[in-house]
Amino acid sequence: MTTSRPFRLNGWHVLGILVAFFAAVTAVDAVMIVDAYRSFPGEVSSTPYEDGLAFDSELAQQHAQTVLGWRMTAGFDGPATVTLAARDRDGRPLSLARIDARLERPATEAGRLPLKFVQVAPGLYRAAVGRLDGAWDLSLSAYDAHHRRFDAQRRLVVP
Repeated sequence: MTTSRPFRLNGWHVLGILVAFFAAVTAVDAVMIVDAYRSFPGEVSSTPYEDGLAFDSELAQQHAQTVLGWRMTAGFDGPATVTLAARDRDGRPLSLARIDARLERPATEAGRLPLKFVQVAPGLYRAAVGRLDGAWDLSLSAYDAHHRRFDAQRRLVVP
């Protein structure tokens, strides 16, 4: 009858365990990096160079907007209506000639909804959007009769 020796852990075993562990971690990381890059390569704009060149004009627009002193508040008035209140520097209601606006989901460009605001009272505008839920980003450009522009972006959450 042969007697077997009990298993004894030595340096080669420890080295093999460490190499196997780090090989598994590296393989999982590589799979996750490749999957992340394939699903989103990091490009936010298809024209990044042109966007960079337009940055100075955006700064000029923001300065002109600050000089105007207009204030706008926006929010959901229930799950199916967006309300916009526009005031001038002195708090008087603004009469806007045109409002270009859209709603979109914060994390994706899917579900983009154009908005058509209608004036319901001096300085108060409403847009019917259908029943929505969750968080939405509102982007708008509002113009008065003198073609002065006000740009705004707001995060809105349906109550």
